[in-house]
Amino acid sequence: MKTIGLIGGMSWESTSVYYSYINRLVQEKLGGIHSARCLLYSFDFEEIAALQRSGNWEKATEKMIEAARFLETGGADCIVICTNTMHLMAEDLQKACRIPVIHIVECVVEEIKKQGIEAVGLLGTKFTMEQTFYKKILEEHGIKVLVPEEGDRERVHEVIFEELCRGKFKEDSKAAYLDIIHRLEKKGAQGIILGCTEIPLLISQEDCQLPLFDTTFIHASKAVKFALSHSDRW
Repeated sequence: MKTIGLIGGMSWESTSVYYSYINRLVQEKLGGIHSARCLLYSFDFEEIAALQRSGNWEKATEKMIEAARFLETGGADCIVICTNTMHLMAEDLQKACRIPVIHIVECVVEEIKKQGIEAVGLLGTKFTMEQTFYKKILEEHGIKVLVPEEGDRERVHEVIFEELCRGKFKEDSKAAYLDIIHRLEKKGAQGIILGCTEIPLLISQEDCQLPLFDTTFIHASKAVKFALSHSDRW
């Protein structure tokens, strides 16, 4: 079994879900009391969030590369960035490391294509919804990306940082998210990407008729597939 290197703590709420998913999936595949071989570099998220707020992505990239190299030196066979937003610098991490970075968007693209969906709504932090790094990959694969209107983007972002990252899960926030999803559906979305690893802590497929793409589970599943394979490519 290969060793999975996790860059987490952004937030630890969703990182703990990654750890749970990965170990449960390994146990399902191998049986008995098997669990995953993992290394975790967990950030103090406030340090990263402050860099995000100030737009200092260069410093954030430096910190992420440092974390990736730490895991590689420690024996990790791959890198899993346990957050959607910080895939903004995934290419920089890949250039800095010899081991593969399992890219969350590429994993999600596979799942979207399996369902034959051509247009998706994207929920996430403002950085994920408004910058091009995430949408570009989807669009390169012929998938149309729809994002909420500005006020809805503000609401989605606020709930992530003020509630979900703090372990708060409110029914009115769930209702607001479902309303936003409904508006995206009216704009033509055939499915919704839960493009922040905290969002699945609030809403699940049971809450919505449209297909929901849980990026946390999809990403964790791909990491396990890599860890249990004989290939060095994910």
